[in-house]
Amino acid sequence: MARPIIIDCDPGVDDAIAILLALAHPTKLNILGITTVAGNVPLHYTSQNALKICALANRGDIPVYAGCPRPMLRPLFTAADIHGTTGLQGTKLPEPTQSLMVQHAVAFLIDTLQQATEPVTLATLGPLTNVAIALVQAPQIASKIDTIIAMGGAITHGNVTPAAEFNIYVDPHAAQVVFESGIPIKLITLDTTHQVLTTPERLDTFRQLHTPIGDATADLLAHYGTPDIERYGINGAPLHDPCVIAYLLKPELFTFRSTYTTIDTTSPENLGRTVIDWWGRTGKPANTQVAESVKSADIYTLLMESF
Repeated sequence: MARPIIIDCDPGVDDAIAILLALAHPTKLNILGITTVAGNVPLHYTSQNALKICALANRGDIPVYAGCPRPMLRPLFTAADIHGTTGLQGTKLPEPTQSLMVQHAVAFLIDTLQQATEPVTLATLGPLTNVAIALVQAPQIASKIDTIIAMGGAITHGNVTPAAEFNIYVDPHAAQVVFESGIPIKLITLDTTHQVLTTPERLDTFRQLHTPIGDATADLLAHYGTPDIERYGINGAPLHDPCVIAYLLKPELFTFRSTYTTIDTTSPENLGRTVIDWWGRTGKPANTQVAESVKSADIYTLLMESF
């Protein structure tokens, strides 16, 4: 039986590749819906991008719901410098074959989870605003969520500030709501995703697929992450969000460590930092499983086979 999932995202180049990977495996992942949130770019773009990605994959059957246009308490901070103004710089995707659903993403999350006859997995690829608002409005839905597999946070250093990773930094208050919810969370941080690099050789391999999805992926990745490559001196852009879907398809590619994790929502210098008790110094019970290692070459093998 395919695992029922909801993808909550802010496409975004790496979100796009993550969604394409999920859409390529309908026998393993039953995508109940895609919910969009403001993050990498404003909500209008993230929502339209999700529709275009579904059109590229010929999956107009997947419903897309637009969600929250801004964080819970703070102004929106975007990553247009990384993803381009529209979020998908570098290629022209087909126009959507479907319209956005009328229902708000938060209402969809609540209704779908309340009516679920089996636990649902949330794959979160962006700020956690939609999920947090849903939990505030209907806390009973927590019991219907099997696991939240989230890309976000950092053990060692951030990519927006010295301390904070983008997804958590954009809406740290939402992240704190989610991390305090008691829902099982698997967190894939920058420390893991920075091992999953789109080297020039891997970029060429996408082009050599000679498929619409392979070509679009190569075009997007050719423009994506240049600031990170220059900043960190690495041999290719880190591929963050596809790690979430890769875990769902092949969990054996990752190892995790159980830790206590909280979110800094008050310190000006550390706002959005994921405070991860890697060595158990606080004595508090673990509320998160944090990715410890990844087989990065196998991630790209999975992507090539899927595309």
